Amino acid sequence: MRLQPVLAGIVLVIVGFASTFAVVLSGLRAIGADERQAASGLLILSVTMGLSSIFLGLRYRMPISIAWSTPGAALLASGVGQDITYRAGLGAFAVTGVLLALTGLSARLARLIAAIPVPLASAMLAGVLLPLCLAPVKAVAELPRAAVPVVLTWLVLGRFARTRMWAVPAALAVALASVWLTRPADAPAFSSPLPALDFEWPTLSFGALIGIALPLYIVTMASQNIPGMGVLAANGYRPDLRPVLTTTGAATVLGAPFGGHVVNLAAITAQLAAGPEAHPDRDRRWIASVTGGVVYLLLAPVSGLAVSFVATAPPLLIGSVAGLALFAALASSLHAAVQDPEAREAAVITLVVSASGITALGIGAPFWGLLAGLAYHRLTTRPRPRPVPEAQETDEEPSATPRP
Repeated sequence: MRLQPVLAGIVLVIVGFASTFAVVLSGLRAIGADERQAASGLLILSVTMGLSSIFLGLRYRMPISIAWSTPGAALLASGVGQDITYRAGLGAFAVTGVLLALTGLSARLARLIAAIPVPLASAMLAGVLLPLCLAPVKAVAELPRAAVPVVLTWLVLGRFARTRMWAVPAALAVALASVWLTRPADAPAFSSPLPALDFEWPTLSFGALIGIALPLYIVTMASQNIPGMGVLAANGYRPDLRPVLTTTGAATVLGAPFGGHVVNLAAITAQLAAGPEAHPDRDRRWIASVTGGVVYLLLAPVSGLAVSFVATAPPLLIGSVAGLALFAALASSLHAAVQDPEAREAAVITLVVSASGITALGIGAPFWGLLAGLAYHRLTTRPRPRPVPEAQETDEEPSATPRP
């Protein structure tokens, strides 16, 4: 019983790291990071997540788990930064961190973000995820010998509730085993598993701020921080979101020059630390999130090996694992996007434009998708009439003739 929250924290990190680090690497490579810079990004994300989880868990004695923004990495991998330099991308990461911190400090900015309809934010995320989730289909068609075992492993383990959390890590293990077994004999040796932090001065550009920073901020708030708070509330925890946002925003700003994109509240794996599987006693579950932070720090040195191994694999094969990891997020986003009949058409417009992959004025499709959806929603939504105050009731019967 004493070890239960410790084991829960270990499982939380292994599942979260193994399931989605391929998405993070795909996002960093999409904005121009080389192998060394991608390893630095994975390293700094592991360090900032670990330190933030330890600090918040010890400070508030709640299972406040911190993770990288998987939807944010998927946004980068969708190609929004294809015409943006790597240093401009780092500048967008830093601005995203500033926006997160300001949201924690400013109630007005928090209300502004809350005013974005949930169906439209969810539709934008679904549009970002859809092209990535098509990767397993393409991999099965183009790389059947390598991709079919990966998909079958994911299907078999995903069929059983108790092993579902291991479906994506197992699929990744099969993919890496396939890469190892089919590796040419004359292939270059793997680089050193110990990564080094690579510092680059971020630069600011209008295209990166509008095309990356703003959608990255909205996606992180809508698909990570708000759902993460919902998971905590469902398990009886009501932490103040403001210190969480200021902490993760500051960590994002500090990690941006080294390649880290965004750290935020965990949403997908938050239940592993906040739920009864971590410990029957709610006052003991904070140990799980703190343990997870320690494990992140222990995993940080192996990020170089992870990047080196993935670099030798066919990009489509690793992309298929990333797509499998994002299926659940795509399903929940689609459900939230079409749930409200009044916003359904606007959500579909947002989804279609966001998934189109267009770039206009140096700005990527997710921003234009959200803008198009908001414009259509504003044009087609009728203002609700104000309620008419009811007349006061009296015991006196109405008179047929007016009184003098």
